[in-house]
Amino acid sequence: MRRFSKGIAAVALGMLLTAPALHAQGAEFALGGGVGVPLGTFDDAANMGWHGLAAVSVVPNGWPVGLQFDGQYQQYKFDGTSSLKDRFLIGTGDLVFKFKSSDQATIRPYLIGGGGVYNIKTTGASDVSGVTSTEGSLTKFGLNAGAGFDIKAGGLGLFLEGRFHDVMLSGEDTKFVPITLGIRFGGS
Repeated sequence: MRRFSKGIAAVALGMLLTAPALHAQGAEFALGGGVGVPLGTFDDAANMGWHGLAAVSVVPNGWPVGLQFDGQYQQYKFDGTSSLKDRFLIGTGDLVFKFKSSDQATIRPYLIGGGGVYNIKTTGASDVSGVTSTEGSLTKFGLNAGAGFDIKAGGLGLFLEGRFHDVMLSGEDTKFVPITLGIRFGGS
């Protein structure tokens, strides 16, 4: 947890130090959160979860395509257990395609997709097999793709996004869809 806190602090400091240069290039910063919906065999074992997201994106003025880098924390509690859960730390790099809209448009749809690194850690105790503490961690590659829309008002706005994630594991992949509501600031 201490390394995670230091990592978040380093990312926040980096964002603050590079903000003026990135703003000049049309950079936006985003913070959001919401629910996570497990899919497939992951859905058979886990309940709906929650997540938080911090992102920086750069879409140069006049271009429809840009880049977004984000970090996410997600947590899913298992069915029928008191405290057994999966925790995901995710870092992704994505292409963002913003549909052409007028400068006066307040709703601006976009598509997003790319790849990233997914760290999964299982913690807690299971009610089913007694009071057994479980802890394990693994890091895998994954892909994501989704869509959303921005509601802009000057340099500030809201966004709503759904993104499909597929974490590539040996055997059955872990799949889920976080639905994120958040705020964006910066950009043009």
